[in-house]
Amino acid sequence: MKHAIKLFHDKKIRVEWDSKTEKWYFSIVDVVGVLTESPNPRKYWSVLKTRLKAEGSELATNCSQLKMLSSDGKYYNTDVADTEQLLRLIQSIPSKRAEPFKMWLARVGRERIDETEDPELAIDRAMHLYLQKGYSLDWINQRLKTIEVRKQLTDEWNRVGITKQEDDAILTNEITKAWSGKTVKEYKQLKGLKKESLRDNMTNIELILNMLAEATTKEISEKENPESFEQSKEIAEEGGKTAKVAKDRLEKRLGQKVVTSKKAKEIKDSIEEKY
Repeated sequence: MKHAIKLFHDKKIRVEWDSKTEKWYFSIVDVVGVLTESPNPRKYWSVLKTRLKAEGSELATNCSQLKMLSSDGKYYNTDVADTEQLLRLIQSIPSKRAEPFKMWLARVGRERIDETEDPELAIDRAMHLYLQKGYSLDWINQRLKTIEVRKQLTDEWNRVGITKQEDDAILTNEITKAWSGKTVKEYKQLKGLKKESLRDNMTNIELILNMLAEATTKEISEKENPESFEQSKEIAEEGGKTAKVAKDRLEKRLGQKVVTSKKAKEIKDSIEEKY
């Protein structure tokens, strides 16, 4: 599964790409919130779901669930629907956004097909999004490189049998703590982050060190071919320690900490001040 967030009129919709079925699955609650603008989309969907079940709707009775990231940073089972199911759901919800949303659905599907045929399109799309947010080209290029390295690492974890999102999070935490001295949660607290992405709020140096840690972890895993999750944890820690050596030497030379409390906005502002 590939986790992602798609935007419709600046509203977030959680989605997942299933490579086996080659389908996008959308969080129904998020879609209901977009279409109805209800202050409580979860309750709206609960009432609608009960009504659809009473009417014998297959959408309500055959509704699938996937674990998706919630606002509290944890994963919970969430009702999801594929594109075909969503189109049927839209017919049950009176909304002025129905037609624009149908067009958006078609575009999301088209984007995935295009990106499969030409992966560079996904990179171009990410670069355009970061430019819109005001990041510098230097930072964006570095961030895109970290995405590539992260993908290589998760592919390696999948190869050795680590496929659960929770296990990915545990290993990521081991790497982060080993090189930065902080867990992911502590790192986000240092920067004052809640729902925001930690990596999107890292400086260039932080991104480079984190990338070194993950690239090292991937290389060691490929060579040692771990047969258990505990072995992968040890490798993740070792990968992080390698980057810690670089961090400690750099901090000694600079005379200051490189794990910073600066957030994305401050990073962008400091770049603008130079020019």
